[in-house]
Amino acid sequence: MDVVIADDHGIIRQGLRNFLEKQEGIKVVGEAQNGLEAVQLAGLLMPDIIIMDITMPEMNGIVAASRVRKEHPDIKIIALSMHMEKHFILEMLAAGAHGYVPKTYCFDEVLRAIHGVAAEDYYISPAVTEIILDDYVKEETTNADLDETGLGDDELQFVRFLSEGKTTKQIALLLHISPKTADAKRRKIMKQLHIDSLADLTKFAICKGLTSAEY
Repeated sequence: MDVVIADDHGIIRQGLRNFLEKQEGIKVVGEAQNGLEAVQLAGLLMPDIIIMDITMPEMNGIVAASRVRKEHPDIKIIALSMHMEKHFILEMLAAGAHGYVPKTYCFDEVLRAIHGVAAEDYYISPAVTEIILDDYVKEETTNADLDETGLGDDELQFVRFLSEGKTTKQIALLLHISPKTADAKRRKIMKQLHIDSLADLTKFAICKGLTSAEY
């Protein structure tokens, strides 16, 4: 997998590059120190994944992620940020990011995120999901509300797993189905709910009481 690292802090870029270049199957093909450079490198290098900071000069990571996703929809974006405020998280996911990892976490979680999004999936750090939960966990729901979704118990469980940051491969193991079947189920559920982003799916799961911060 070809990876570009976009961060305005040289020490972060160098540390992450040193870590990733030791991992089998991963090649760091470029570095950007601002959002504009990240957009330019996306078109020039066509990497599989861009690891994107949010607060950068010239162009912030949210705008850059949106530009990259519109111009090159096959490129996946993983946010790696010190910002853990809910509005930053949701805006980054709405911009098309497939993953969100706090900078306070070790590089091992970045590696998990890379493998997750490379498998046509999402990776949201459990710590990030918990923050999103805080704003919605008080919303009341009823069994009737769940019935209106038209989803069966197994599908609702699938939604809960997704909202808690599990990849489709992990869910496939938990449900004893193939990864291909799990991916098809995810697409079917999101289509049935008229949801096209992980942020909205997480909101749905929280509002329906399918998940909590207690995991």
